[in-house]
Parts: sequence; C-alpha cells; structure tokens
Amino acid sequence: MRHAIAALSLLVRDYDEAIAWYTRCLAFDVVEDTPLGGGKRWVLLAPPGARETRLLLARADGPAQQAGIGRQAGGRVFLFLHVDDFHARHAAMLAAGVRFLEAPRGEPYGTVAVFEDLYGNRWDLLQPKR
Repeated sequence: MRHAIAALSLLVRDYDEAIAWYTRCLAFDVVEDTPLGGGKRWVLLAPPGARETRLLLARADGPAQQAGIGRQAGGRVFLFLHVDDFHARHAAMLAAGVRFLEAPRGEPYGTVAVFEDLYGNRWDLLQPKR
C-alpha cells in the first residue's frame, strides 16, 4: 500500500494576498481554488513541476488560529523548498522581494539559505547534493 503526504495546511491571513505572494515570489502554481461557502475556499498551491505535495491555504478562523499565523513551527524552519538550480532560484526570489535571513551556505546535504514567507514562516531554499 502506497502512502504520501498530499497537502500541508498553512495558516494565512487572507487567501488572495497569500496566493499573490506565493505565485509572484516563489513561482508556485494555483492547483485549485474552490469556494466552499461562508467565505471559505479550498486553495491548493504547488511549486512548478511538483507531483504530489501541495500547500493548502487555510484562512485563520478566530484568535487562536490568527496567533499561529507565521509561527506554525515555533520560529524554526517549517518547510523545505528543493530546487535544481539554487543560484538562479535564489536570484529570482531576491528580485521578487523575498527576505532571506542568511547568505547561501554549503552543507554536507546541499546548498541552503533560510528565507521567510510573507507571514514570517521560515523556509529552507535547498539544492540537495546529488
């Protein structure tokens, strides 16, 4: 029996601002955007060429969820974006206004730099070693 993580839920303040940022800054594709009624939507995003795992944008509902926006991993790196050409992707993200928290560095597992999304969630931009 095959198992896969299909989506990760990401708390956001607003669907449209999150869609705009992820598509502009990270070049993600909108896989699905379906109204569910009551202002809720089923919004799935994915990096270009991704086959399985998606981000489900979940608009925060109530004070407890709103407090979690940008803090889903308690200040640690939350998500890892693998790329084939680190330097080209890094340059494109800088040009789009993405805030990197460090300069690129080489690690035994690849080339990496930590960045923040529009809400402050930390991500690794990572080109794994082959």
